[in-house]
Amino acid sequence: MLKVVHLNTYDGNGGAGRGCMRLNRALLNSGVDSKMIVHYKFGTNPQIGTFNANKVQKSVAAFKIILERVFARRFLKPLRTPFSFAWFGRSVIHHPDVINADVIHLHWINHGFLDPKHIAEIAKLNKPVVWTFHDSNAFTGGCHVRYTCDHFMRECGNCPLLIKSSDDDISHTIWQQKNKAYQALDFAIAAPSSWMKRSVEASSLMKHKAVHQIPNTLETDIFKPIDKKLAKEKAGLPVDKFIFLSGFMPSRKDLHKGTQYLLESMELLKQRLGADADKVELVVFGNRGTEGVPEFPFKTSFLGTINNDEQLALHYAAADAFLIPSLEDNLPYTVMESLACGTPVIAFTTGGIPDMVQHRYNGYLATYRSSESFTEGMEWVINHADHKQLQQQARQTVMDTFSETVIAQKHIDLYRSLLKPAGGADV
Repeated sequence: MLKVVHLNTYDGNGGAGRGCMRLNRALLNSGVDSKMIVHYKFGTNPQIGTFNANKVQKSVAAFKIILERVFARRFLKPLRTPFSFAWFGRSVIHHPDVINADVIHLHWINHGFLDPKHIAEIAKLNKPVVWTFHDSNAFTGGCHVRYTCDHFMRECGNCPLLIKSSDDDISHTIWQQKNKAYQALDFAIAAPSSWMKRSVEASSLMKHKAVHQIPNTLETDIFKPIDKKLAKEKAGLPVDKFIFLSGFMPSRKDLHKGTQYLLESMELLKQRLGADADKVELVVFGNRGTEGVPEFPFKTSFLGTINNDEQLALHYAAADAFLIPSLEDNLPYTVMESLACGTPVIAFTTGGIPDMVQHRYNGYLATYRSSESFTEGMEWVINHADHKQLQQQARQTVMDTFSETVIAQKHIDLYRSLLKPAGGADV
C-alpha cells in the first residue's frame, strides 16, 4: 500500500491546513495509507500527529511562532501583507512516520516549522517529495502575497514591504537561503491553480522544477445543496429576501481581502436598486467580533467564526450568492465551498478564482479592482432568469473538477510517477 505523509504547520487553521486535511481524507478514502503531521496542533483529532506532542514542546513552538511575528514588526512596513522571515525551524527527518513514508508531501511550512536549512535536510531520506504551494512564499524572498511585485522573477531584493530595502536586503538574503536549499532537495510542485502554476514557472527559484496543476478538494458530502427556502428557515434568515453571503473582512484598511471594494459596490447597488434595496440583506461569517467592522448600506448580520462545517454549509446553501472581493488568492476555499452548495459566486478576476468561477455560468467575474463591475455582477445574479439552473451549474462544476475522488486520483498518479524505477515499470 502506498504510504504518504503530509507535513503542515497547523491542523485546519487557515486554507492550507484545511486543504491538507481534506486531501488526507480523500487519499484515505481512496485506499492510500495517508498520514498528516503538524508543527502546532490546535485540535484533538487523534488521526493527526504532531512534532510537538508534550506541553513543553508545544509551548516552545508557540513561543517561537509569536517571537517571529513580534520581531518581524521591526523590519516590516505596516502594510498588512503577510511576510515570513524563517528565523526558526526544526528537523522532521527522525519522525517514524516520515521515515516510513514512500512519499513526503509538504504543504504550508512557515511560522517556525521548516526553514530552508531543514527543508534541505529532507534530502537525506532519499524519498520523493511533493510540495503543494498554498501561497507564494516558497518562491519569494518572504512575502506570501505578491500583488503586482515582480521581484520574485529575479532574486528579490528592494522589497517594497521592508522598512530598509536595498539590492541586498533581507528579502534577497532569504532568496539566497531558499535557493541553496532547493538545489539540495529535489521535489515536484503541486500548484492548485493555473495562476499559481504560471507564477511558479516565472519565478527565479522554481523555474527549473517540475510543476503539476492539481486543485484542492473538499467534502462534497457535507458541502452540498439544500432547498433554498428550507436552508433559509433553518439558518434563521428571511425567506423573502435576496441573501448575499461573504467571508471575513476586518476593516476598510484591509488590503488583501478587498473590503473597500465590497463597500463601494454595495453602496452603488443600493443606489441602483432604489426602493427594492430593502429586499436585499448581507450575511458575514468569519468575523471575531463586531468592533471595527465596516458599516454596510444593507441590513447586515455578523455570524462570527463558524467552526462547524455543517453549519457553514447550511449558510452557503441558504445564500443566493457569495461575494468575495479578494485582490489575490490562490484557490480560495470559500469559492469552492459556495459552488459545492449550489450558490453562485461574484468575484474579481484574480488569482485562481477563474479556475472555479466561469463567467455568467456559475457566477460572475468582475473586472479587477472595479467596484462598478462588481456591482454589475450582483445585479446579474439578482436579475438572473433561472436561479435553479445557476445553482445546478455551480454544483456540477465542483463535482466534475474538484471532488475528492477526482483530486485523490490526480495525486496518486503523481506519487506513482515519482516512485517509478528507472525502467519505468509501475510500482
